[in-house]
Order: sequence, then C-alpha cells, then structure tokens
Amino acid sequence: MAKKIVIHIPALIKKHNISLRELSRMADVRHAALSELSNGKRENINFNHIVKIAEALNISDIREIIDLVEIEEEN
Repeated sequence: MAKKIVIHIPALIKKHNISLRELSRMADVRHAALSELSNGKRENINFNHIVKIAEALNISDIREIIDLVEIEEEN
C-alpha cells in the first residue's frame, strides 16, 4: 500500500467556523497557498505554513492539521 499526506484544512475551517480567507489572514499564509493545500494540488508542503496554521488556531497536535494515510494503488 502506498501512503499519502493529507492536509485537513477543510475540516479545520469548518471546526473553527472560519473561512479559508480568514485562516489566511490569521495565519499570515497566502490564500492561494492554503487553497492549493486544501485541494491537494500542492506537491511540496511548507512546514512553516503548518506551524503558522497551528499557532493561528491554537493547535498543539500536528495530526489535527496533517496526516499520513494509506491509499490503494491503482493497477
């Protein structure tokens, strides 16, 4: 089984009842970068962004933001 990194931004903004734009402002991370992370369109993850999101939302467990999941490989 292959593994994939998942960023939980959609769940976080829902949980904290904020918009992506508001998270962008709070975390001081470009909206476009958050949008790409949120949609799984970004290949490289800037861990500075993860830290800023954690600080903005008062998160101490990184697994609330980012996770490693197993995916089935297509043949």
